[in-house]
Amino acid sequence: MRGRTWLGAALVLGAQLRALWLAAAVEVHTAKEVVAVNGTNQRLKCTFSSSSPVSQQLSVSWNFQPEDLTAHEPVFYYLKEPYEPPVGRFKDRVTWDGNIERNDVSIIIWNLKPSDNGTFTCQVTNWPDVYGTIGEVRLRVVQKVSFSEIHFLAVAIGSASVLMIIVVTAVIICRQRRRKARDRRLEAADTER
Repeated sequence: MRGRTWLGAALVLGAQLRALWLAAAVEVHTAKEVVAVNGTNQRLKCTFSSSSPVSQQLSVSWNFQPEDLTAHEPVFYYLKEPYEPPVGRFKDRVTWDGNIERNDVSIIIWNLKPSDNGTFTCQVTNWPDVYGTIGEVRLRVVQKVSFSEIHFLAVAIGSASVLMIIVVTAVIICRQRRRKARDRRLEAADTER
């Protein structure tokens, strides 16, 4: 009977430790997809929450997986201070735009190119919370902004408004001319009498 008691206690303790581990994990939050225009700059937002206070050992890793699924590439690293990549496609094209006190570990990618299409991952480790989710942002670099339904609606409403102003102005001008012509005829009729 004693073996079963120990086994039951170990199972209960294991379940409690697992629950504590899950509660102590760092949660990372990102936008799932971002669309940006070729040649522009884009902020990749990444925030986190942790059950522990922000520690001096907090580290942030940004990595990139191109669309062609070649190897992951390092993009940015933070440990007490930001470290830009010394080599690679993002050398001199990425800057830190986060604020650790606000749980923000965002970066800015400069001068976007079509080769930047892919998935960026943001991973935060905040000792003792060393496990947690990894945030993913899929970046799509397009040649120009697509003409969305909202843009179409705005153009349609604007065009209709301009057309209404033109029609109302034309009606007012026509009425004034008719009134002046009628007034002239009445004056001419009065002078003939």
